[in-house]
Amino acid sequence: MSPAPAAGGWRVLAPFRIREYRLLIAAVTLSIFAEGMWSVVMALQVIAIDNDPAALSLVATCLGVGLVAFVLVGGIAADRINQRTIIIAVETVNLVTVSAVATLGLLDMLAVWHMAVAAGILGIAAAFFFPAYSALLPRILPPEHLLAANGVEGVVRPVFQRSVGPAVAGMVIAVTFPALGAVAVAVLFGLGLALLASTRPATDSAAAQAVGESSHVLRDLRDGFAFMVRTPWLLWTLLFASMFVLVVVGPIEVLLPFIATDRFDDGARSYGFILAFFGFGSALGALAVSSRRMPRRYLSTMMLMWGLGSLPMVIVGITSSFPLMALATFAIGVTDGAGMVIWGTLLQRRVPTEMLGRVSSLDFFVSLAFMPVSFAIVGPLSKVISMESIFLVAGLVPGLLALVAVAAARMPRDELAHPLR
Repeated sequence: MSPAPAAGGWRVLAPFRIREYRLLIAAVTLSIFAEGMWSVVMALQVIAIDNDPAALSLVATCLGVGLVAFVLVGGIAADRINQRTIIIAVETVNLVTVSAVATLGLLDMLAVWHMAVAAGILGIAAAFFFPAYSALLPRILPPEHLLAANGVEGVVRPVFQRSVGPAVAGMVIAVTFPALGAVAVAVLFGLGLALLASTRPATDSAAAQAVGESSHVLRDLRDGFAFMVRTPWLLWTLLFASMFVLVVVGPIEVLLPFIATDRFDDGARSYGFILAFFGFGSALGALAVSSRRMPRRYLSTMMLMWGLGSLPMVIVGITSSFPLMALATFAIGVTDGAGMVIWGTLLQRRVPTEMLGRVSSLDFFVSLAFMPVSFAIVGPLSKVISMESIFLVAGLVPGLLALVAVAAARMPRDELAHPLR
């Protein structure tokens, strides 16, 4: 993809001139906000039921399994079923699921297995929602507005899912109780559903897929996998991402809530704000990188950000200072967001257009394949190994993995042979 021509800063507002986009992005923002709140509600609700890392590990694993198991199915469905229908159905499922959790919580009947089932359902729903959203955008926006629309979503996600949502949930639960946080999440999903229902069916301006092509789903996926295997920079980046998720995501999602509640007086609020600092850092990193030209050493820069960017995990594991922990998670967020911008641009510009959908789907699948495993093992592991040691490993290992990936794929040579500036 060629770089977009320079334009005024207000160009990002161009998609908002279209009614259907305004309704859609408002609904997506509410859904992202709800997901951000749910990450804290889920953790603190499980802790309130059973103050055991293994219990939260089980619930988080169910969420990850649901997402990973159905992400490829969600991508295929988005190509074959009306996307508006999919996202309305998903938002309905989200509303019903969280409402059930809220009701059981208010009645003091909620058990860990209820949370596990709800997490699995929400994970499956997420696997269908965003592929459908991505496929719907080109049907309601002209091509010249797509870059701006993707930029809006790129800012909305870290701000509301990783910052505002967790912070609000932490404050609500700190002064009330977890079930009321679930009520707030259900309200957000309900408002999003109302906005989606008020949209009009999109006019399908894209050419319909030939009937003969629709029967070759497995072949398409096989071709995408073959492209990944024969493309070293892609293969080794995805292998790195898989191992990164294995050693980093579990400690953050499962153990960080316990660290916050153990080390700080107002644990619920502190946990929400710690996640908020991560989200704001991610948004800032993405904004900073997207405001500049593509780095000449784009592969090396990306791997350096992800590899060294995990080092503050060591601080998270040992410190009892809230400002220091918040600064550490902010730094992790900056490098995460910056690296993701480079990665997304890299896929768009170096993967053939006819392969981009399949490769993007495989990217999501392969990168997250070990997420449920990370969730499943880190809780029980914390009973035999100190949390400080687990976070030490999570901080140091990605840097070593990044060096292996850079060397194995010969990234410095590759990026010079394929300049993107």
